[in-house]
Amino acid sequence: MDLVYDDSYYMKKALQEAELAFEKGEVPIGAIIVVNDRIIARAHNLTEQLTDVTAHAEMQAITAASNFLGGKYLQNCTLYVTLEPCQMCAGALYWSQISKIVYAAEDPHRGCGAMGTKLHPKTEILGGVLEKEASNLLKRFFIERRNLN
Repeated sequence: MDLVYDDSYYMKKALQEAELAFEKGEVPIGAIIVVNDRIIARAHNLTEQLTDVTAHAEMQAITAASNFLGGKYLQNCTLYVTLEPCQMCAGALYWSQISKIVYAAEDPHRGCGAMGTKLHPKTEILGGVLEKEASNLLKRFFIERRNLN
């Protein structure tokens, strides 16, 4: 009997990545990429550590998944990310031709939906999976950052 996991199972894995980012002082966003019920990439924000504005969790995950698959297209893959992708990440996801994007928390100011960014026409998108958990982690991070300054 094959095990089939649901979206919340994989989002919990992305939240674990976000926790790693939090521990490093990075904005706590985590991402994983799955194909055929197998996690092929795990990533979290590394913008501070790498001093690179493009080192978002999604970008790191896209690179890792492409390396794993040996090609640039992520067809039949699903990205699970704890915050709605920004315009830059959505552009990269467009070019990767990823099949599905599942995000936890919406980003009403910088998210691809708010920015009107187009995804690949065949990409399915689903939001709100474990939204409360992801939102609480982000809020906790920014409260702690404000209290440090």
